[in-house]
Amino acid sequence: MPTGMMAAVTPWTLDRIDKALRASWAADTCSPDDVARAPWHPDNPAWGHCDVTALVVNDLFGGDLMLGEVHAADGVRHGFHYWNLLPSGAEIDLTFEQFREGQRVTGARVVKRPPGPLPRRREEYELLHERVAAHLGGPLPAH
Repeated sequence: MPTGMMAAVTPWTLDRIDKALRASWAADTCSPDDVARAPWHPDNPAWGHCDVTALVVNDLFGGDLMLGEVHAADGVRHGFHYWNLLPSGAEIDLTFEQFREGQRVTGARVVKRPPGPLPRRREEYELLHERVAAHLGGPLPAH
């Protein structure tokens, strides 16, 4: 590259981030709690990835996390669902498509990201974070 010229930088659009996440989701980043209900499969790649995905999106954009309860079609609670509340006030849920069997998410509330290392799912989060960074071609901000 000639002196004084800068390399072209491709911006990280939400579309690129979404594609990088989708390419990074796998059985080894899926929540064990969700795998106990149904195994991860590439036909439903978002399955069991809401918490770690919300954390990676939070690394990139900041803001808060949203948390709701997941209820099956029969009303039985099956766990929790996370998504993002951006500093602008916009909510982004990149894993909602995982709910294909009539599940409902209720009781949405804002939760602050806990400081320091994750108490659970740390390995899956770090693996997803690394894969997304590789797909985007550079390091991601760390929380």
